[in-house]
Amino acid sequence: MTFSIAGRCARTGMLGVVVTTSSMAVGSRCAWAEANVGAVLTQHRTDPRLGPRILERLKGGAAPEAIVHDLERSEPNLGWRQLVVLDANGKGAFFNGANIKSVQNAKIGHNCAAAGNILRNTDVVDAMVSSFEASEEQPLAERLMRAIEAGDAAGGELKQLKSAALLVVHRESFPFVDLRVDLDSQPLVELRFLWELYQPTAEAYVVRAVDPDQAPGPA
Repeated sequence: MTFSIAGRCARTGMLGVVVTTSSMAVGSRCAWAEANVGAVLTQHRTDPRLGPRILERLKGGAAPEAIVHDLERSEPNLGWRQLVVLDANGKGAFFNGANIKSVQNAKIGHNCAAAGNILRNTDVVDAMVSSFEASEEQPLAERLMRAIEAGDAAGGELKQLKSAALLVVHRESFPFVDLRVDLDSQPLVELRFLWELYQPTAEAYVVRAVDPDQAPGPA
């Protein structure tokens, strides 16, 4: 009951994910990213422990496909999971568990990887990847937003969406963007609203943290 995409900006090295689902608080359970390391999505009977574990493996130099293969051998409940893994170079991998009986799809694109389950149709995932690949001139967060909106327009999931999250990392240990809609009747509309409000201030919040003497605004 979730669809999502992870992406990388080749110009800036930014990494990020966007995800939406028909349950509440998806951002706290499914979205993971670390600057210069990678981005991970964990969904369908989600085990939130997998996100940090996969990031640690990426940090140690493991390739996304190797990480997925290792989890297939070591995780007894992985058959219930759907995973997306993208490394800092834009190489991706995915996993669809055999216990997922709903309409599902996953796809690797150029500097992106997407997946979804309990979908209206498999075109949802294809639409996300196509949108992401077609908007290289845009900032990463905007590309991710357009991609998830394209997935929704292509059919989305079977149940009413309730939550969504956008996470982008860049250079620092804290996120460049971390926006969440935890419960709303139109979470992607609300997430778009939040992103458009936050976008003009995103760089300033980084400056405030790393070089406050140069930060704009009152002293």
